[in-house]
Amino acid sequence: MMLETGLQQASSSGWQAHLELEFSQRIDKTVLAKSMQRGPLRVQRAFYPEGNVCHLYVLHPPGGVVGGDSLTIKATVNEQANALLTTPGATKFYRSQAQTAVQQQHLTVNNDSVLEWLPQENIYFPGAEVNMATKINLAETARFIGWETHCFGLPANDESFTSGRVNFSFSLYKANRPVILERLLINQTRLNAPTSLRGHPVMSMMVATPADNNALEIARNILSKHTEHVIAATLIEDCLLIRYIGDSTEHSRRIFTQLWMALRPEIIGRKACPPRIWAT
Repeated sequence: MMLETGLQQASSSGWQAHLELEFSQRIDKTVLAKSMQRGPLRVQRAFYPEGNVCHLYVLHPPGGVVGGDSLTIKATVNEQANALLTTPGATKFYRSQAQTAVQQQHLTVNNDSVLEWLPQENIYFPGAEVNMATKINLAETARFIGWETHCFGLPANDESFTSGRVNFSFSLYKANRPVILERLLINQTRLNAPTSLRGHPVMSMMVATPADNNALEIARNILSKHTEHVIAATLIEDCLLIRYIGDSTEHSRRIFTQLWMALRPEIIGRKACPPRIWAT
């Protein structure tokens, strides 16, 4: 499955992994109605800590991604279904030997359904060559909360992202109309540019919809307690967009978890119920 990003594809010499999921509402809960996999991408059994919401963990058993690997995740949430997807740990992209690694996510959320896309961070080792694309298609009455965190280099080991590059593509469509379209290239120059990451190794983004000024106020009240970070929230139509630039994935995770817990009742109408895997 190719996303419409124009991104260079990985060489067929690496892992070619594809995971396709489909969620449907049954009488009393959402179930994983379809699961197709090829290569080293899979899911654990579903958990139901909230009763009817399907919590599912996406696994990549090799533990890391190298040049030539291609990973594609496709998830569809059918009408009235409620699903939460996360990962058990960070995804690591290792130094490339001239080939490019590709990871793509294609998420479709139908009317009156909910998807929470809450993966843990992506870590790009110095020398990594990666194309990263996320495409989200929302129906008119769909509800969605999602985040992505990216760490360039290994700041805990004082290893900067001095070589390599990461091409990003992020798009969100609502009722087949583009709301957010972004392209970004990160290399050593862009990492340190004042109009890009300003020398910080970590960037994060959260999107929540449908949102209004009340949701924006909730987010800004939380962000006002974190003035030591470069972080801001804004509304693009009914999409709440929150961005973080900083030096620690742990700090980013802590702030975004607070935001998710506060915004979930507002956006989805459910009290926050953190996935069990986050506590391990």
